[in-house]
Amino acid sequence: MPGRRMLLGGALAAAAIRRAGAQSWPDRPIRIIAPYAPGGQSDTVARLLSPKLAESLGQSIVIENRTGAGGSIGAGIVAQSPPDGYTLLFESFAFLVVPFIVKGLTFDYETAFAPVGQAVALPYVLVVKRDFPAKDMAGFLAHAKAHPGVSYGTPGVGSLGHLAGALLENRAGIKLEHVPYRGGAESARDLAAGTIDAAIGTANTFGPLVQEGKVRGLALTSGERRGSLSHLPTIAESGFPGFDLTSWNGLFAPAGTPAPVMARLEAALAHATRDPATREKLAMTGNDAVTEGSAAFTARIQRERVVVKQIVAQTGIRAE
Repeated sequence: MPGRRMLLGGALAAAAIRRAGAQSWPDRPIRIIAPYAPGGQSDTVARLLSPKLAESLGQSIVIENRTGAGGSIGAGIVAQSPPDGYTLLFESFAFLVVPFIVKGLTFDYETAFAPVGQAVALPYVLVVKRDFPAKDMAGFLAHAKAHPGVSYGTPGVGSLGHLAGALLENRAGIKLEHVPYRGGAESARDLAAGTIDAAIGTANTFGPLVQEGKVRGLALTSGERRGSLSHLPTIAESGFPGFDLTSWNGLFAPAGTPAPVMARLEAALAHATRDPATREKLAMTGNDAVTEGSAAFTARIQRERVVVKQIVAQTGIRAE
């Protein structure tokens, strides 16, 4: 009995220390891992949100780019970090795809993270280089059928762009060559230079190039026209009904992060996404600000994981 009382007392003391730590959190800067290249979608949105996150939390926010393997390198860093709220992940739709196509992961995406909330929603866009012979979606498909191996860049293996390209191949009966990059900004650079034929990326990445006439926008991956490139048709209305892939960005903490810390993070993210000036800046980059808390975001991830699994099985998409 004395031994049991000592163990119980120790457990209660440890719990009290954890509660006290959570109540004083944060007492130092917070690191957010953006697992893609600087200047791309995830990096841009994280940096637009960070001032208001810092304002709400009372600590500075440090954005750190750790790229590679479809975002799994950066995600792995967060998965292996202490669940204390000081190392977070700012991820994209690839969060759902990578576990199904990348082999040898040292962590489980489904159990290693606690979703804090969704920040933005956005469609991806299919764009081609300026001198590509096709002027519209019908022309692109005709050219791709006549010339198998049209190259398209994406922000990486497992990105929504990769998934959309594979699904388009499957439904249109064409063969494309996937060229994965470490982020959307790098694929945009090569597309503008004519190194690759096409790309599937965000309006944030390609919108300015479309407006400047350096690349040509063909179609959106979302089920309806939305965002800053809403003048473009959707792939769905271009002969593929039901084609609907809309990306998002959201904030994640390591699994096991204390509930009080999660609540502070959720409130801080809502503070940032509801700020009128921040929403305007996000809209200018093609993003629809979303205030979706932990419970709703978790439910979304669970629903969309089922859809992604089906598409991966249907298309045979895999890491190159």
